[in-house]
Amino acid sequence: MRRAIGQSLRIGVSGFAVSLLRVSRWRGEPVTVLAEHAFAPSGEHPFDAIANALRALLGEQEVGGWPVSIVLADDLTRLWRVVPPPDATRLADIEAAAGFRFQSLYGESPSAWQISGDWSATQPFFAAAVPRALLAVLGKVAEEFKLHIVGIEPHFITAYNRWRRGLKAGAWFALVHDHLLTLAAIEADGKSIRAIRTLPMPAGQGADQYWLGQTIKREALLLDMEAPELLQVCGAAPAAWSKPVTNPAHIACAVLDQSQQASSGGLSTMALMARGGSAA
Repeated sequence: MRRAIGQSLRIGVSGFAVSLLRVSRWRGEPVTVLAEHAFAPSGEHPFDAIANALRALLGEQEVGGWPVSIVLADDLTRLWRVVPPPDATRLADIEAAAGFRFQSLYGESPSAWQISGDWSATQPFFAAAVPRALLAVLGKVAEEFKLHIVGIEPHFITAYNRWRRGLKAGAWFALVHDHLLTLAAIEADGKSIRAIRTLPMPAGQGADQYWLGQTIKREALLLDMEAPELLQVCGAAPAAWSKPVTNPAHIACAVLDQSQQASSGGLSTMALMARGGSAA
């Protein structure tokens, strides 16, 4: 496959499907779905199943030499808030604090995870972790197909980085994907996140305006915060959330990427995730 200037690839990876997109910045279709592949999850060897799915995905594509960004489903990663220890002066101290907090939250040793973060010795920050075994699989497959990995990010991070400058004062941010609501409680200053929660959504019509309002208000209570007056959301948000608010139990919701969704041409759930926060 011949690559034009401004083109790159994006791969979406979940525990049950993978998707390959070609993204064009300046010419041609902004987003083209090249291939998708669903597979049966493996409880014993989940990353081997992902590797085999990627090989099936890429096997019929001429992608050698292409740059690729990889977007990981949020349930394959971990995101958490870290408070730096008092008088921390070394990066090693902050990294250790992130590792201890990870183990406390998830009950797992951090040694099996690659941890990165917006390291700060003076204020709380967020860290992200990806299984080292998954990173090894992604690197091996990329090497096999002569791809150049330029970035690997959780889905939520790609979306938040894309939309953070468009968030209104007092609003919270959310991403909806595959019946999961990843909710970011934004501080009153609008510049930092207090907490990130990934919550399952009820099936069918259960995820209505009332459920959304009660869910957000419960999370605000747990965090000792005021509930927001507005939720700004991207992804596959239910249409009911955007209806005018007539009940005090509801919270207004604005879909950030509505224009992108309208022009997406019916992209699948996995293709939307692969596109992530891309403006293309």
